[in-house]
Amino acid sequence: MKAIECYEVSESIAKESGDTSKEGRAYGQLGNVYCCLGDFKKAADYQERCLKIAKEMKNRSGEESAYDNLGSAYNRLGDFEKALDCHKNSLKIAKEQKSRYGQQCAFGNLGSDYFGLGDFRKAIYYNEQALQIAKEIGDRSGEGMAYLNLGANYSCLRNFTSGLKCEKRALTIFKEQGNMAEQGFSYSNLGRTLEEMGLLNEAVNCYQSSVSALNDVRARLYGKEKWKISLRDMQEDAYTALWRVMLKLDRSDEALCAAEKGRAQALNDLLESKYGMLTAVERLRIEKETIHDIFDKIKSTTVFLAFHEGVLKKTLWITQWFIQSDKSICRREKEVCNNTTRKNAVNHFEKLVEGIFEDIGVKAGVNCEDRSLENLRKPTLAKESFDETRSHSLQLQNQRLRKLYDAVIDPIANLIIGDEIIIVPDGSLWLAPYAAFVDSSSKYLSESFRIRVIPSLTSLELIVECQPDYHSKSGALIVGDPWVQEVVNDKGQTLEQLPCAREEVEMIGRILNTPPLTKTEATKNVVLKRLSSVALVHIAAHGRMETGEIALSPNPLRKSGVPKDEDFLLEMSDVLGVKLRARLVVLSCCHSGRGDIKAEGVVGIARAFLGAGARSVLVSLWAIDDEATLEFMKHFYQHLTEGKSASKALNQTMKSMRESVKFSEVKYWAPFVLVGDDVTLEFDQSE
Repeated sequence: MKAIECYEVSESIAKESGDTSKEGRAYGQLGNVYCCLGDFKKAADYQERCLKIAKEMKNRSGEESAYDNLGSAYNRLGDFEKALDCHKNSLKIAKEQKSRYGQQCAFGNLGSDYFGLGDFRKAIYYNEQALQIAKEIGDRSGEGMAYLNLGANYSCLRNFTSGLKCEKRALTIFKEQGNMAEQGFSYSNLGRTLEEMGLLNEAVNCYQSSVSALNDVRARLYGKEKWKISLRDMQEDAYTALWRVMLKLDRSDEALCAAEKGRAQALNDLLESKYGMLTAVERLRIEKETIHDIFDKIKSTTVFLAFHEGVLKKTLWITQWFIQSDKSICRREKEVCNNTTRKNAVNHFEKLVEGIFEDIGVKAGVNCEDRSLENLRKPTLAKESFDETRSHSLQLQNQRLRKLYDAVIDPIANLIIGDEIIIVPDGSLWLAPYAAFVDSSSKYLSESFRIRVIPSLTSLELIVECQPDYHSKSGALIVGDPWVQEVVNDKGQTLEQLPCAREEVEMIGRILNTPPLTKTEATKNVVLKRLSSVALVHIAAHGRMETGEIALSPNPLRKSGVPKDEDFLLEMSDVLGVKLRARLVVLSCCHSGRGDIKAEGVVGIARAFLGAGARSVLVSLWAIDDEATLEFMKHFYQHLTEGKSASKALNQTMKSMRESVKFSEVKYWAPFVLVGDDVTLEFDQSE
């Protein structure tokens, strides 16, 4: 982002010139930008630095602002106790300074902190203080926010009359100001109050107005993808509430359409831009297509998954819309978590999936060179201890895989016809190993079906509908074992070379009659230049655990010293800057399927390749075993060269691995997931 770059330059200049005051301001500005982008951890870090400098310089006004912003970051992180401490300090200083505006902000923020802690009466007290000051100083925006927060507090106390009155006042003020984002939040709060009152049709109208207003804001954020992702996170409640209430009104197809229109919005905007289709602004000017219009382009059996929480009861539900090839829609719902806190309900599947990773991830005794930027080795256990630990892990693994099957697939299992399923995941289910789901007869899901996942129905529609000659028909870029011995990870460790990754790409190169790029040839600059000209991309290298971003060989013409991230790391922004024409991208790297779980979906390197124009991406969910991956890729590319589609090649490869003596365990064959379209490659034209 340009703002971040500017403030980072400002910080650097201030440091060099010894201007501590400007350095502190730069930290505060960086914190505010990261807060707007939804990266609240970074925001808190920068505000801490800003606060430290303000204290050293005895700048009380700077302290007040830093405490205020730091508390807001902690509030968004869910650490309400820390947020309270910060905002109490902010209020104390604002009173010392006789700053009425500062006091108003502090009172409003304290109200938000107490709301997060569930103390709605205290929240009302502080929001009333904020409202009084806002009226005194003529701050209409602050007045609107105070009414908005008061409305939510009253509704939580079941005082719906006062809640509606405050929420309507807030909406009136935001309409006067033309503030579409705040109008969106006001409509959402109104909808929630009406829903709890049982006025469902009125609630739907409010939620639709909320979504419409927030979509209007998003449509004007052209080219600002991070802002779009952040906005979508903030409007999650409105989208979920809209389709949830539609289900209560037995409007199932409309509910699916509403849920779909909330999925992968920023990615869909990227695809529209890449493929020269309608922009988000243009889409707002025309009548939206119905969910059945999209089905015309998607021929395969599809399962659309969505989570929602009960409004009054603390429960988590999963809804499955099963879309058959004849366009008929069946819906199933299952309560998967009850009598728990909202936070624990949301984390239910995340913990389940992470538990599976612990059980089937790379552990002691596994022959793995660890294609991860973490590059850490597990200590080797004694054989007896290892065997006992492994047996216990396998038992837990199968129990968890069965739980996932029961929650996600079992409700619609009897409806599935054919041998292929497309899954549209939600939340942490993006990281679930669907191929390894286990049914009641201990049969893996991939034994019965070919499986693909897609970010949304619309994203697949956009890929399928792009011009026939958009994607390349020939050419391959094969990259493996880049030279990384100069690269140091976050723990200060030098990365190791990956000889098995080099062996892997050399093997693929022989199959495809294409020489691979390895060692010092596999620089970031060279890879970026060649990405846009080929039908197939295969990269075997270190991957970052959090985002899947890939370590390539540093630019040899860079300045001397330890390479910085921009010198070697293939980041999401780098990929999105390329006009990709690949039909298939294979990321044979640890964690290449991972990323930040947002309302948008999983934001990581795989999404970046799709957004850059790749038709499909094969990714890994966990740290992959080197010998098993070599065997896996040998089978996969042999099937591809025989003319099989990517999904068939993947399914057949998993079958071969399962039936082998050496690689039959889930950890060896189940990490790879196909995201996007099902493609066939024409290798004879590239020879």
